[in-house]
Amino acid sequence: MFLKGKRALVTGSTSGIGLAIARALHEEGVEIVLNGLGNPAEITKLVGELEAQFHGANLLDPQEIEAMMREIGPVDILVNNAGMQHVAPVEDFPPEKWDAIIALNLTAAFHTTRFAIPAMKKAGWGRIINTASAHSLTASPFKSAYNASKHAIAGFTKTIALELAQTGVTANCISPGYVWTPLIEGQIPDTMAARGLTREQVINDVLLAKQPTKKFVQPEEVGALAVFLCRKEAGNVTGANWSIDGGWTAE
Repeated sequence: MFLKGKRALVTGSTSGIGLAIARALHEEGVEIVLNGLGNPAEITKLVGELEAQFHGANLLDPQEIEAMMREIGPVDILVNNAGMQHVAPVEDFPPEKWDAIIALNLTAAFHTTRFAIPAMKKAGWGRIINTASAHSLTASPFKSAYNASKHAIAGFTKTIALELAQTGVTANCISPGYVWTPLIEGQIPDTMAARGLTREQVINDVLLAKQPTKKFVQPEEVGALAVFLCRKEAGNVTGANWSIDGGWTAE
């Protein structure tokens, strides 16, 4: 097991895509540091299941991010997955929501990355994986902050990859389409209100309409891709944006 004994910080890993990535890495022998929100009892259960460490840093606060990175120590794998969403027309988009989305989806990844890189460079090996989105490659209405943050994280990933190209550290992003996670489920009511649609219409005519396969991406599929990007065979894969979107961005 090539990854056995490596350490990974996965942000936003108490549910959804992040949890699937954490589980997939754990199965490969990776020591996991969880971070995210959720019921304390459920988090305790996950810590036991994954034999993991948990740090509850609020990623909206750069000082808490710095403290977390110092307290958990060096990591070999960094997965910047934490994210949030809000759906509204630009003219009605709450500025505080814009600021929060940019802070969590983009700025937090900058801070975790800048603290993780020195130890990775010293070790001569590291993997940085950023969860982007199909919205890093295309756009949808009423999601201005999310679209902006995901386009930006893709560009940030390319920059890191170029800076680290000769260090043994790779940087890639994964761009899922619609994955059935709490984030997606949570945006359905906002989309219903913004577009005047029923729940079924949002699922069938808005979400799955984007994906030619007419299937939601499974979190485990994203986890498997993350594992591949960490493996020895992916040592020359860097600066790439990996779509896993049911063909959405092929159109």
